[in-house]
Amino acid sequence: MKKSIFTLLAILVSLSAIAQRGWQKVGEIRQDISVHDPVMIMQDSVYYLFCTGRGIGRYRSTDMKNWERLPGVFEEAPDWVMEKLPEFRNHIWAPDVAYHNGRYVLFYSVSRFGKNTSCIGMVSTPSLHPDDPNYEWTDHGPVICSIPGEDDWNAIDPNLIFDEEGQPWMSFGSFWGGMQLFLMSADLTGPKGEGDTQVIATRGQSERENILKAGDGAIEAPFMIKRGDWYYLFVSFDFCCRGENSTYNIRVGRSKQVTGPFLDKDGVDMVDGGGSLVLKGNERYAGVGHNAVENFGGQDYLICHGYDLEAEGHSRLLIFPMEWSEDLWPVVSWDQ
Repeated sequence: MKKSIFTLLAILVSLSAIAQRGWQKVGEIRQDISVHDPVMIMQDSVYYLFCTGRGIGRYRSTDMKNWERLPGVFEEAPDWVMEKLPEFRNHIWAPDVAYHNGRYVLFYSVSRFGKNTSCIGMVSTPSLHPDDPNYEWTDHGPVICSIPGEDDWNAIDPNLIFDEEGQPWMSFGSFWGGMQLFLMSADLTGPKGEGDTQVIATRGQSERENILKAGDGAIEAPFMIKRGDWYYLFVSFDFCCRGENSTYNIRVGRSKQVTGPFLDKDGVDMVDGGGSLVLKGNERYAGVGHNAVENFGGQDYLICHGYDLEAEGHSRLLIFPMEWSEDLWPVVSWDQ
């Protein structure tokens, strides 16, 4: 009997220790805030999170665990957005954030749902701290747009990366003709030169011209990082935004060049539908996806959202420490 009591006490102490570790324990990383398409950046000792939401959703935290909601970046949609999308209601999608040349640059997506009438815009500020005298958002207008009947790709879900020579590139895309990539101008306000895009990942369609409507070729949300000699391209397969029926999962490939080809662990090109699984849902989450990868304090983190089965399928912020295998592939697990 005493042995059983001591065993029970040991279990309770262990559970208490796990709870106290908070977000550092993978099984406890789930957050209370409901977000879609999160990205993060740090200024001084404050983490700032941007996400899909009215005027671009914003949060801040000092520990990546307790989050304070801030007003949206835009009180009203920029004039250029209303000209291109007259019925737009300022619900802005899938931002990406970076620090460049003394300013924080924030890319964002505006679109007509279910169509590729879409644009990626850019806004910037010298500081993310609302109480900083230099804090002021300046919108720089559209970076790139997709036009139905002219483009077989969809200009949403932007992600910025700099190559080894310091040149900026943007990957983007959702469904349609797959993930696209183009070389940006030095000021990040648009494409450099002719602005041609190249395909870097699809779900394996043999003829891209057949991808004419949203829902064909379920791949979206590219996010690229450089680590060592490799560029890693993360994407989300299958379907978000269906609550308990969401099937989102995160895949990856890598290349020695920013332009690809990006191959998965089996050597399959992501243009041909390749992509090694990084993370999928579990017994708590129906699907996880639209990830970012950031490094804070020397630790890599995979940041995404998942559909919580214990909260009627509502989306939740998830933050995972990301490790690396001996053969240099990202490792993320619910059970670390």
